[in-house]
Amino acid sequence: MAEPAQVLVIAHQTAATGGLLDAVRDRAQRSPARFHLVVPQQPHGMHKVVDPQDAGTAEANRVLAAALPKLSEAAGHEVTGSVGDAEPLMAIQDAVNLGSYDEIIISTLPLGISRWLKLDLISKARGLGLPVTHVQADRKVEATAGV
Repeated sequence: MAEPAQVLVIAHQTAATGGLLDAVRDRAQRSPARFHLVVPQQPHGMHKVVDPQDAGTAEANRVLAAALPKLSEAAGHEVTGSVGDAEPLMAIQDAVNLGSYDEIIISTLPLGISRWLKLDLISKARGLGLPVTHVQADRKVEATAGV
């Protein structure tokens, strides 16, 4: 029997939304897979300039704590998680360099309000050579209500 695929999941405000939970559930049903959620830190205000690497960790940990049980239920087994770099592409690169992933799922806010989409994160992540699935929250209300 083949080893389960290792799937890297990147999300922050959308980490516990229906779209991402459905994507994890669907992926888990296709073939055996193990999931690891990375939540990039999200510094606010002056912390974005002064100390972006030191700010936003507490918020990211709260997102992890809220999302991991829901993602684990969707996956049918425990999903692991960690806090990543404040820049989402760096968070992905760090995880890929430290782990052995076969694919990536990136969950974003909707077009028009997503900073990650404005940064062209999906295309840049595809440049790493792994298959990338993009899950976009349906609307802002769902994204902010989820976490």
